[in-house]
Amino acid sequence: MSAMRIAIASDHAGFELKEHVKAQLQSAGHDVVDVGPATDESTDYPRYARPAARLVAEGDAERGVLVCGSGVGVAIVANKVPGVRAVNAHDAEEAQLSRAHNDANVVTLSGRRLAGEQADEIVNAFIAAEFEGGRHARRVELIEE
Repeated sequence: MSAMRIAIASDHAGFELKEHVKAQLQSAGHDVVDVGPATDESTDYPRYARPAARLVAEGDAERGVLVCGSGVGVAIVANKVPGVRAVNAHDAEEAQLSRAHNDANVVTLSGRRLAGEQADEIVNAFIAAEFEGGRHARRVELIEE
């Protein structure tokens, strides 16, 4: 797996897991763009999820990792950015299949439900997987319409 530029962001509930994932990605040689926040003080997740998703949509990052309490809020925000296909993955298989079949480019995680090791498995599967194209490309084109 070659090094990638990865945008990462969270809210207060996802801050600890974001910091863990960021350290793991950096130790694997990835260029991580941390959009914030810088602390675990209470904050509004759209302020961070949107700019991170835009980095992916605009091609300034190859993938995105967003974390909030459930992973749902940041997924909703990211999916409102044209060109982003975000998945709230609960395990490595969901992450891998979302890349292979849906060409997902952002993975969202639950800071309240996932331990660091679980998040590592999900993110690693997401980063390593490739879009299969073929019949799936037609479906992704329909999503983009």
